[in-house]
Amino acid sequence: MEGTGQPCAHPGCEAAGEFRAPPLEGPGNAEGRPRFRFFCLDHVRAFNAGYNYFDGMTAEEIHHAQRPMAGWERETRAFARAGMGDAGPRWADYADPLDAIGARFRRTHAPERTDGKPLSGEDRRSLDVLGLPADADRSALRKRYSELVRRYHPDRNGGDRSHEAQLGKVIAAYQQLRQAPAFA
Repeated sequence: MEGTGQPCAHPGCEAAGEFRAPPLEGPGNAEGRPRFRFFCLDHVRAFNAGYNYFDGMTAEEIHHAQRPMAGWERETRAFARAGMGDAGPRWADYADPLDAIGARFRRTHAPERTDGKPLSGEDRRSLDVLGLPADADRSALRKRYSELVRRYHPDRNGGDRSHEAQLGKVIAAYQQLRQAPAFA
């Protein structure tokens, strides 16, 4: 840790105050920013050895602080706005030269539709199964479905049942997309 440039807060000590400790008056000031005293290594060790969290508390306050569920009754804040999911980092706050975090939030799926209709993750997977672009309309969906059924159905390809799994995926994708809001 870089030196603070402050001397040790212990009376008579001339060493640099590199380690912080809370003040005797309490942890914060009127603006809510924490204030600290800075000590040298020897004096911060002495401060920590003599620190007693329960000093000045009544027996009832000590019992209340030591109960098993202490602190759990406070309401916690939400990590993200409801319905918004994980919004990702604010890129202006830091540099990510190795793209270690940014890769998670990069779009690796089909782009959004130009008509503004929403596509869910399931919609995108179904479009990939059918080999359709994100901007496909309902008639393109029906046409592609017909093509793939003719290709994979055992009655249409000489009784070859090796494509039944792919046919099942095509049917499920079509059923999902025809009920999706983007194709309504």
